[in-house]
Amino acid sequence: MGIEITAPVSCNSCGGQIEDAICGGCKSLQPPGQLDHFARLGLERGFAIDGQALERAYFAAQRRFHPDRFAGRGAKEKTFSLQHATLINEAYETLREPLPRARYLLEIEGRPLPGEDGKTIADPALLMEAMEWREALEETAPADLPALKAKLDAELATVEGELALAFAGHDLAGATNQALRLSYLSKLGSELRRKAAPRIAVP
Repeated sequence: MGIEITAPVSCNSCGGQIEDAICGGCKSLQPPGQLDHFARLGLERGFAIDGQALERAYFAAQRRFHPDRFAGRGAKEKTFSLQHATLINEAYETLREPLPRARYLLEIEGRPLPGEDGKTIADPALLMEAMEWREALEETAPADLPALKAKLDAELATVEGELALAFAGHDLAGATNQALRLSYLSKLGSELRRKAAPRIAVP
């Protein structure tokens, strides 16, 4: 499991110098460090994440800091354990899906995704593309929804690939553009699934 603090500090219990979330001397648990979600799980920061590596990192972190492991400790360590577990869950939930991961990376760079504040997106090309997809969804017959879903899934995969390239090249303008596309395409996917879901007749 990755280091939970970024520089040597004094142990919260014995005062000795430590470089890990569990003191090497007295073995007491320390409070969570000020880390981003990637560092908290011991992952390299970036949009392209190996899903299996993320799962392994998450479960390893949870095993290490789960409150059950510290049930016999004092109140302070129990609190620290719960804090660790909460932050680990938050990191995992943020990084496991492409859209929240892209949002988070942009927030780290001080560029929150436009439209998140309720304001209208100003990019005409993006708005036109969104309208065309929505019209396609509204006009597609139920029997043809699987074909539209396949087309949408392919477009989502393309956008995620473009996002990975943009973040890798530190092209924040490009990343923002592709994240906006991913946002409305994801919403469209949710609407498509609802439209395709079998309806249960109410007696």
